[in-house]
Amino acid sequence: MAKLYFHYSTMNAGKSTALLQASHNYREGGMTTYLITAKLDNRAGQARIASRIGIGEDADTFAPGEEMFAKIRARLMRGPIACIFIDEAQFLTTEQVWQLARAVDDLGVPVMCYGLRVDFQGNLFPGSAALLAWADEMREVRTICHCGKKATMVVRKGPDGEILRDGEQVQIGGNETYVSLCRRHWREAVGDFAAT
Repeated sequence: MAKLYFHYSTMNAGKSTALLQASHNYREGGMTTYLITAKLDNRAGQARIASRIGIGEDADTFAPGEEMFAKIRARLMRGPIACIFIDEAQFLTTEQVWQLARAVDDLGVPVMCYGLRVDFQGNLFPGSAALLAWADEMREVRTICHCGKKATMVVRKGPDGEILRDGEQVQIGGNETYVSLCRRHWREAVGDFAAT
């Protein structure tokens, strides 16, 4: 039975690596996969999913407002798909997540989404919030803070290396821009100190 999955974490946890490995496993078994990533994230090149460890695959892209159910149905008309993999799922809109749920239910194809849970201010991305609400299964991809505890938050650094507390929710970047931290060290980094 097809399901909607959400694999979530902070930056640099290996989400894209896990996605590419899972797709490879399907293909090694003779099955076809369909890879999709956010059009706005072109750090690895346009229409490409890549990992920091050096592996990558070409992919289709999605843009805000694009109808995901129709996109998947059109792809299925060209041939069967064993699984759909979506990278940068935090950039999906709420409506697009609902369209993915409909594709799972009505077209019978599993959809595995990989993305961030929260932004640099500790707020849910709209796509992540919808996936947390509607996914059949959720799995945390873990990474660690510099202290050794599980990282659940991320800070954004400015060009001068200083921690930013304000700004647009979406800013594409990698290690030069974001650092994953545990909640305690995130609070320290953004200046959220409790009165003692």
